[in-house]
Amino acid sequence: MLTDSLRELSDTALRSAELLEADAKKAASMVLDTLSRGGTLLFCGNGGSAADAQHLATEYVVRYARNRRALRAIALTTDTSLLTAAGNDFGFDQVFERQVEALGRPGDLLVIHSTSGNSPNVLRAARAARTSGIAVLAFSARDGGELRELADHNVVVPTGRTDRAQEIHMCIQHAICDLVEKELVQGRLQIPQSAAVPGIDASTDNAARGVTK
Repeated sequence: MLTDSLRELSDTALRSAELLEADAKKAASMVLDTLSRGGTLLFCGNGGSAADAQHLATEYVVRYARNRRALRAIALTTDTSLLTAAGNDFGFDQVFERQVEALGRPGDLLVIHSTSGNSPNVLRAARAARTSGIAVLAFSARDGGELRELADHNVVVPTGRTDRAQEIHMCIQHAICDLVEKELVQGRLQIPQSAAVPGIDASTDNAARGVTK
């Protein structure tokens, strides 16, 4: 039955809500702290997790549910020239590492989505981040894989299914983005002027105007 998938997702979501509350709060705190320092959120992952990375970067740069100033975020999964050059010249294992070395700065946050936690390119990205003084936040599943030891914090979804893990990752990430927007428009999240977008008021919230995606 098609609805069996919905029931299974519901069960996974309930288990995650029971087990991951503290981990999700810590993840949100890392995102808020990074943005409050003027840092950048760097997202990466492979396959469906690559799509999640660019989805999430877009939510921060453009908007999630409220109009407000742009927030510093970038997906390391979208530049086809860069990805194919790095893959061709150095190997696919280095496609994210190279970008972390070039774009990342101390105070930034590398957010990795990897349901296995064992993909060589995200492991190398995590090592590059740690070398550069960049914190690592990992969203994974199963046992967290090798990435669990490299990340500063992990959100490990209690499932062995890749699709369910990705669905829960996005649910948690959307909740974090929603919290960030609320903190920003209510004035509790202050972005340094050096990281601000000129001409945009941090407290601007035009959701009441009915602007939607």
